[in-house]
Amino acid sequence: MSYTVFVIGNIASGKSTACAYLASRGARHIDLDAMAKGLYVPGSQLVQSIAEEFGWDVLDEYGAIRSSVLASRAFVTPESIAALNAIVHPVLLDHLSTVLLPVQCCSTVVPEYPLTVVEVSAAASFTDAFGLADDVLAVHAPLDIRRARALERGMSADDFEARSSVQPCDDELIAMAGHVIDNSAGDDSLFVRLDEWIEKRGITGLDGAGTHA
Repeated sequence: MSYTVFVIGNIASGKSTACAYLASRGARHIDLDAMAKGLYVPGSQLVQSIAEEFGWDVLDEYGAIRSSVLASRAFVTPESIAALNAIVHPVLLDHLSTVLLPVQCCSTVVPEYPLTVVEVSAAASFTDAFGLADDVLAVHAPLDIRRARALERGMSADDFEARSSVQPCDDELIAMAGHVIDNSAGDDSLFVRLDEWIEKRGITGLDGAGTHA
């Protein structure tokens, strides 16, 4: 039996660390940001629509998206983020649905994974896809702790504040989840909680029994 979890969390919460750990246990890991970028095929309708919205100079000489230029224009205000989501979201949702719910036929063998982890960086704009998941897991840490972590990793204070300003507040994020893991400590207790989550949901077939149980 396959189990699908969407993992959400604000910047510097430990969301990516949690997903990497579950992947190390043998889960299939789908990074929605990476999946979206994989849809940016030069010459496609999706890429053309992005260029029409944010300027044709977001494309390089080969017609490929220049990620840094797009980010500087799209991830600025809630309105600009909404504009990008309106273009990319329907295509991304359709692609993710195909990956999670593949059409099986007599000539196709679809591999089954005991656990699929979908890493969702923009949770507020992807809630309509949560029905594809068996659970939504939030990795949470308070804002001041996340700010300190980000600055310690080399992010500027202005960059952190800009990114945080377009993310849901802690209470909103927690309300989206079916289960919440507190990662305030930022230590191996995160892995302990993840192992406990796996056990409570009866997920079997992963490699190893968890190194922190």
